[in-house]
Amino acid sequence: MFRPLECYIGLRYLRARGRNGFISFISLASMLGVAIGVAALIVILSVMNGFEGELRDRLLSMTAHAAVRAESGPLASWTSLRDEALATPGIVAAAPFVRVEAMLGRGNQLHGAEIRGVLPELESGVSQISGFMRQGRFDDLHSGGGRIILGRVLALSIGAEVGSLVTVLVPEIVADGTGIRPKLRSFTVSGIFEAGLQDHDGTLALVHLDDAAALAGHDGLAGGLRLQMDDVFAAPRLAEALAVRLGEGFVHTDWTRENATYFRAIRLEKTMMTTIMLLIVTVAAFNIVASLVMVVTEKHTDVAILRTLGLSAKSVNRVFIVQGAVIGVTGMLLGLALGIVLAANVDTIVPWLEQTFRFQIMPGDVYYVTDIPAEIRWSDVSLIAAASLLLTLLATLYPARRAAGIAPAEALRYD
Repeated sequence: MFRPLECYIGLRYLRARGRNGFISFISLASMLGVAIGVAALIVILSVMNGFEGELRDRLLSMTAHAAVRAESGPLASWTSLRDEALATPGIVAAAPFVRVEAMLGRGNQLHGAEIRGVLPELESGVSQISGFMRQGRFDDLHSGGGRIILGRVLALSIGAEVGSLVTVLVPEIVADGTGIRPKLRSFTVSGIFEAGLQDHDGTLALVHLDDAAALAGHDGLAGGLRLQMDDVFAAPRLAEALAVRLGEGFVHTDWTRENATYFRAIRLEKTMMTTIMLLIVTVAAFNIVASLVMVVTEKHTDVAILRTLGLSAKSVNRVFIVQGAVIGVTGMLLGLALGIVLAANVDTIVPWLEQTFRFQIMPGDVYYVTDIPAEIRWSDVSLIAAASLLLTLLATLYPARRAAGIAPAEALRYD
């Protein structure tokens, strides 16, 4: 079987037992270091991806993928706008909404809140609010019924529970424009939801669309239209296309804009964790440099003999590049296998660790998410493999050049 001479010699040096067993130990440590670094990177990025997906699902469970509204104010006819939206390919559901900034009070407790007016029969198409109801029923909201559904944290902040009477305070401009006066209305708490996000549970309150429109001062009109797409990542493009079709005077927003801070923070954390964990691979790469330098020192006589037999300096260079590359590639492959297995079984490994060592990684009284999710993205795996391979190949350059620079006559003379 044909094998290039450089590969044959490099693999032979790798298998041979040298006079110094410490070199073999460093080579093994380098290989394990690369493997551990690659595996840790895959697991950490997969867990970060899982948390990002969990956060996205929770955000979108309470909010639509996108929304359109008129710049001038409430929509004159939201039904025709909804028909236009549903006629757009990629948009699968649409529902009207009204958003009102208000203060909620009960007794001497007062808390800021966002009052969202919805139509329960249409809202189920664009959000999953009904799935987060802890008490009460989402479809209990009726036009003029004076019922309100509160987030769990918001309800605790004002000391409200199902059946409690709360006061909604909305500022309105006096007709003659001379000032602002409060508009007060009482609502009965008919339900409490918990989505697992502070922004929703601590500030959001739901009422019927007509009740919210009355609070906002435009009875019977909607503030905009919330949209659900068949592909969540196509929401920015489809919302923009719909706004263009509707003409001037309409603006749009989407989940990537409204929650940009969350996902920017996650991207920053992923970048920092990737940089930190790559340091492990870098340290292993330095070990490869050390082991190869010692191999060159030990094998300098062999290299000199090969040079006298006609092996070129470039071939000697490639011999040690092959040796270092085998260490790096083997460590990378072991790390890929270990990392993928660990990431794919996080939901089994974490409970086992918690049960074995009797501790809880994410206790329910502190975190909304108590399970550690993981999502393996093959683009991340490919990037990790490429980065680790590049680092290990760069680590072979100096020892290989040093071996290629050995002068045969001097090496044989003083050996």
